[in-house]
Amino acid sequence: MIGANAPQSLPRAETRRDAGPDSQELARLVEQLREAEARRDAHTREILIGEFTVAGWRVPLLHIAGLQTLTRNEAAVLRFLGWGRANGDIGTLLNMTENTVRTHMNNAIRKLELDGVRELNSLAGLLFLPLE
Repeated sequence: MIGANAPQSLPRAETRRDAGPDSQELARLVEQLREAEARRDAHTREILIGEFTVAGWRVPLLHIAGLQTLTRNEAAVLRFLGWGRANGDIGTLLNMTENTVRTHMNNAIRKLELDGVRELNSLAGLLFLPLE
């Protein structure tokens, strides 16, 4: 009798008709875990911002993804801001008008989801201000 009852006591595998969305959800969760792991280890390596390399410990985890979406000119403007340059000086150095510099700054503010120029200046200083 024990042998007859044993197969019935095993849990039955339930078949689900919506296996597709569950597998998509699982894939999305795995991707989020990979992104979180990459952000967690960011402080131990260098981060590429435009064509500039920044020590990972200087980059706030909140802004890693946004910083990597900056264009070459936006990153260059951010770097000069970090060095304390004025908009007119940045325009001269990058061979663009002061209005174009402001446009790049506004694009960076939008991409980084900052509240304004003061936050952008603070972030630029954190990223690019020489430590010595």
